[in-house]
Amino acid sequence: MSIIISILGIIIGGAFVIYGADRLTEGSVALARRLKMSEMVIGLTIVAFGTSMPEFVISLVSGIKGSADLAVGNIVGSNIFNTLMIVGMSALVCPITIARATIKKDIPFTVIASIVMIILCYRNGWSDTTGSQLTVIDGCILLFMFVAFMFITLKSNHNTPQNTDEIKKTITLTNTVIYIIEGLILLIGGSELFVNSAKEIALSLKVSESVIGLTIVACGTSLPELATSVVAAKKGRSELAIGNVIGSNVFNILWILGFTSLICPLNIQGINITDFIVMLGSILLVWLFAFTSYKIKRWEGAVLVTIFLVYLIHLIIKA
Repeated sequence: MSIIISILGIIIGGAFVIYGADRLTEGSVALARRLKMSEMVIGLTIVAFGTSMPEFVISLVSGIKGSADLAVGNIVGSNIFNTLMIVGMSALVCPITIARATIKKDIPFTVIASIVMIILCYRNGWSDTTGSQLTVIDGCILLFMFVAFMFITLKSNHNTPQNTDEIKKTITLTNTVIYIIEGLILLIGGSELFVNSAKEIALSLKVSESVIGLTIVACGTSLPELATSVVAAKKGRSELAIGNVIGSNVFNILWILGFTSLICPLNIQGINITDFIVMLGSILLVWLFAFTSYKIKRWEGAVLVTIFLVYLIHLIIKA
């Protein structure tokens, strides 16, 4: 009976996430126009922060409760899911156009953040029995980089011509705020329901905590990013779609992991070098695809999704 309830929780939570993503996308686009901000900046900041809230809550609570592998696995797994599955699925729906500034600034910053995370996790060496640790100092380093990222992102925003008549015709200011709040509530609530239900099923199968973090929890907490980016791509909002993914990856590493490490040092054991390599390699691959034609094509999206499925099979076999 409990399994049936958990399955229902996954279905209902997923439905909330999809509807919330549609609302958040509409509200965010309208907000971008009213604030004279580019959709890319909105995706890198407001949307990324909102859709990263499930990861923040799960990782922080897991870290406080001493489940460091779940906390770090959630971040690593979410970034892998974001880069491979979300970018891949979005490109399959509609090829994603990548702005020159994104290729030169935003994606490289994500690569740097990933490398710094790996260095901090391995700087004190790694033992199969004791693992490694992210300390308070490490958390401060990550948070400092996050502040730098936000400063650079907001400073580089370029005002774009706005069509006031179009804004009034589509969404009013009141509805813009309502859409964003409603979207975030549904995304966070739906994700929590999905993750809790999925975790119950995974635990009943006696899967390790690190694998749960890398798979079930990571995929579940990334549902907001998946739904938001796919919906945005379908509506032709490429900048919002890719901005959401890049922003979420940066938020996950620098803000969530940084803040969690600052509150409580994380002892990591179950996350190995293969997981970190896949995380770094996936964003490098997206960078390569984007650099060649300033676009993620459908066949490239298919390659990203295939790599993710192979990685997922590897985790399942390893479990």
